[in-house]
Amino acid sequence: MLTGIGAIVFDLDGTLYQSESLGVQIAACADRYLADLLRVSPEEAGEIVRRVRRDLTVRFGREASLSDACRELGGDLRELHRRFAAEVAPEPHLRRDRRVVQFLRTLGTSRELYLYTNNNRALSGRIMDAIGVTGLFRRVVTIEDSWRPKPDLQALEALFADIGRKPSQCLFVGDRYDIDLRLPAELGCSVYLSRTVDELLGLTLPFSEEQQ
Repeated sequence: MLTGIGAIVFDLDGTLYQSESLGVQIAACADRYLADLLRVSPEEAGEIVRRVRRDLTVRFGREASLSDACRELGGDLRELHRRFAAEVAPEPHLRRDRRVVQFLRTLGTSRELYLYTNNNRALSGRIMDAIGVTGLFRRVVTIEDSWRPKPDLQALEALFADIGRKPSQCLFVGDRYDIDLRLPAELGCSVYLSRTVDELLGLTLPFSEEQQ
């Protein structure tokens, strides 16, 4: 599967780290923003978001993201991420896992590593600092590069053009198949679903086998 792969494109949240408590903080921030927008309580906004995401999942035939729900409710992604950047403090929820850092350093000796996230630059930067992976990627692509959240064909084609790679030369790694991996797979990329650190580190096995 990995023959000819020159670039590995990682998702960030839920892929390079897992933190339920940080996810709760991000969701609560989104609920406060949408509560202001819809003139309801944050609790009511949270219920509305969950309902809208369920409805969109049925309509799209794939998992709907928080970004999808925000746009469906008339929200502005720029304002939502301005609030994330200002109100979410990731550091208390994260710790550095030396295994992940070494894993990326090892892969980076033979492949080009990129990060592609629906998060914003400021919050992504603080998360990467906290988990110790800052500087390990050739390029970090965030929601602010296009304001077109994953999955999006135009944003993905721009990524291929920017890194100078064909889909067949890329491996995408993410924790949500519908959001991170389905579209790259349809375009001819290799994909690797990883929902835990142990699964992420398992990616070293096929690479090691390939090199033997």
